Amino acid sequence: MKPYRSCAALAAATVLLVAAQLVSAAPRIVSTTPSVTGILLAMDAPLVASAAAAPSRLTDDKGFFSQWAAVADQRDVQVLYRNLQFDIEAVVASAPDLLVVSATGADSAAPHLAELKAQGIDTVVVNYSNQSWQALATELGERTGLQQQAKAVIQRFDDYTQATAARLQPSPRPAVLVGYNIGGSYSIGRTISPQARLLTALGFQVRELPEAMAGQVIRATEFQFISRENLAAAIGDADVFLLSADAHDAQAFRDDPVLANLAAVRNQRVYPLGPSSFRIDYYSGRQMLDTVAGYFAKP
Repeated sequence: MKPYRSCAALAAATVLLVAAQLVSAAPRIVSTTPSVTGILLAMDAPLVASAAAAPSRLTDDKGFFSQWAAVADQRDVQVLYRNLQFDIEAVVASAPDLLVVSATGADSAAPHLAELKAQGIDTVVVNYSNQSWQALATELGERTGLQQQAKAVIQRFDDYTQATAARLQPSPRPAVLVGYNIGGSYSIGRTISPQARLLTALGFQVRELPEAMAGQVIRATEFQFISRENLAAAIGDADVFLLSADAHDAQAFRDDPVLANLAAVRNQRVYPLGPSSFRIDYYSGRQMLDTVAGYFAKP
């Protein structure tokens, strides 16, 4: 029996050694862009660290966005650097096998690409400003070898959206997405925006800015920005869904004298979508779905 025990022990030790080697060889992904970190987490990417934003009502006290901060903590994702203050020493110390950098936005580290190249750090540059989180997940999947994980998380989100839609009784009235006093700006969502796409998937009829008001647009992206004075005319008789808003923001909207005569204000049809609805990823998208379901669940 002694040789048998020795062989068994040797085999077990070999398995453990191989497993340890596989673990140690697992690629280390580091994100310099919190706007993309949530997508990497949803894909179950081997993320070890992420840059953090300045703490605000949108984040936890470290600067991780609230919609995915708990998941990051569960997976022991470390803060790469705080307040979006790029730190090349912190990046080098994190020993990434792959560094994710945004091409645009306040969290972009693109201006430091030469420094990163000089350090020999393998870097992938993505742009979250011109594509959906699903398209970005697909791109990241291709760049990291996590194609199946990307497909799986997109499918989970689609399934959750469909299940949520089945529980709702959407309003028969048109819906208008409104950015109200976000950094002093006012805007109306276009149907191409991710928030509008989600509302449409839930059965709502999203209405854009009237064509007659096209000349009032200050600038346009997925939202069309207008003056506060033009907001009432842009909304008309529609229900209002407030972007990046909580109950306090909805009350400020209802208290605005410029908007007092809106049907949505008079009839209590102003619906805040939650602070995390400002940018949609897997986690904030699910939060938005749950928020809308809280307003329109079937009796």
